[in-house]
Amino acid sequence: MSPDSPLVATAQPPLHVIDTEYDRIADLAMRVSASEPMLAQRLMDELDRADVHAAGDLPPGVVTLNAQVDFVDEGSGSRRSVRLVLPAEADVAAGKVSILTPVGAGLIGMSEGGAILWPDREGQPRTLRIVRVTPVET
Repeated sequence: MSPDSPLVATAQPPLHVIDTEYDRIADLAMRVSASEPMLAQRLMDELDRADVHAAGDLPPGVVTLNAQVDFVDEGSGSRRSVRLVLPAEADVAAGKVSILTPVGAGLIGMSEGGAILWPDREGQPRTLRIVRVTPVET
């Protein structure tokens, strides 16, 4: 498999973030930096390397807040469908995953077909591959 294949996870695939979401996520990361320093740092690192866009200029198929995301954990082969939300809206039973979880932090800004090597709750690296992104309905 070639390194350019979308099925190959890279440590730092391209990321795209909406400018207003960048500000909200950065604020959240700063607020949890004392209680969740590693997660906060990962989020800030991801934001620092992301291409920031106005909402109307975001490329199609990018994971944003409130988007429905279908992804595969390449290690286990399990497929999940979640809505990425702010912490106050999180409800795992309803498939709403907070941006302040390891999975949520790994998904934000990713594009359909992309994959990322990202640590799970136990710190073990997992390859998450984005299958489909359904944007927020406007």
